[in-house]
This record gives sequence, structure tokens and C-alpha cells, in this order.
Amino acid sequence: MGKAIVEQLLSCGCAVAVCGRNEKDLRDAVDIWRKTYEDSDIIWMAADMATAEGVNAFSELITNSFPQVDVLINNAGGYTPGNITEEQDTVLESMLAVNLWGPYRLCKALAPVMKMQQAGHIINICSIASLKGYAGIGSYSISKYALLGLTDNLREELRQYGVKVTAICPGATWTSSWEGSDMPQSRIMEATDIAMIVWSAINLSPQAVAETIVLRPQKGDV
Repeated sequence: MGKAIVEQLLSCGCAVAVCGRNEKDLRDAVDIWRKTYEDSDIIWMAADMATAEGVNAFSELITNSFPQVDVLINNAGGYTPGNITEEQDTVLESMLAVNLWGPYRLCKALAPVMKMQQAGHIINICSIASLKGYAGIGSYSISKYALLGLTDNLREELRQYGVKVTAICPGATWTSSWEGSDMPQSRIMEATDIAMIVWSAINLSPQAVAETIVLRPQKGDV
């Protein structure tokens, strides 16, 4: 999903800062992007958004490299299935670390830049599990509920500064996590669907904000 979003932004001429935990995979992707989008401005860093050190290093790279920050997209996330009453406490801790604390810290680092600009847009990739409980994904859902709460509260704080805040809540979307499953790819959404919605939200008029966008497979949840 993150790759599709980056490619959508690059195809429209945006300068992009991107991070990921796997340095080799990220470097390989950046090499392809630079060949495909020859005039693109891409900076990247291998960083773990579940840690304060990773967030701080990445935010410093951004502010030191770009004169302004127009859009922040918090897409880094983790997923661990399991029932709340049966799992180890560490499952919730790990889900909160990447799905809540990462976006929380990065928003705190970059929102002040947007406030000074009197413009900007924060987009948090939440989930349909931000809106409804599902058996078998309890800690993931808890963390995504929390991310939606962060998004809603940030929106109210930042309105007066001209900064928009959007929650995008996708349902099942085809990514590498589905590879090897018996789920037909045609049954669920494509990552490019999410990327196009992100781009649409960014390009609304200054006086409009998409607050919460929910996307599901046309045939419903799986």
C-alpha cells in the first residue's frame, strides 16, 4: 500500500521522503523509482517507526532536506492476529508501538512545521478495524481505534492553522500479506485504490477536508 501511494505521488511530480524497516527492499524500490521517475526528488531512510529513535531520525531528515512539508502520510503499520483473552500482553504493546506511537510521534515532529506554514495535510491510514471490533484481531483493532482517535483530535487542534487531517479506513487490500493465501485477488481491493483516494483527498480545495474515508471491497468484508 505504501509503495502504491509513493508511486502515485511521484507520478504527479511530488518530492517524496520515504522510510521502511527493511533497508534492502527500500533501496531496491528507490532505485526503481528513480529510473521510472527520472526527474523525481526522493529521499529515504531505513527506520523503524515503532521507536522514538527511528521517528526522530526520519523527521530530522525531512526537515533538513525539504524547505516545507505539504503532506504527511502515516502508513507504516503492523498486524498480528489473535484473541485478546488468549494472547500475550506484548502483542498489544507491539501493535500500539507501530500503529499508534509511530504516527503520534511523527505528527508531533512535523505538525509544528505545518502550523508555521499555515498549511499542510496529515493523512493517517487507519482501518475498518478502527470503526468496528472483529474477533481474532483484537489488539490490532484496539491500536487502529486509537489511531482514529489521534486523527480526530489532531484535526480539531489544527483547523485554525489551515492544516487538514484525514483518516482513511480501508478494508481488505491486496498486499504481500495476502500472498500464499487462497483469497482470489479479484475479491479484495487493490493498493492503487487507496493511493488514488489519498491523491483525491490531497487535491480538494483549500476550504474542504475529507475527514474520514471508508473503503471496502465491493462485495463486502472478507
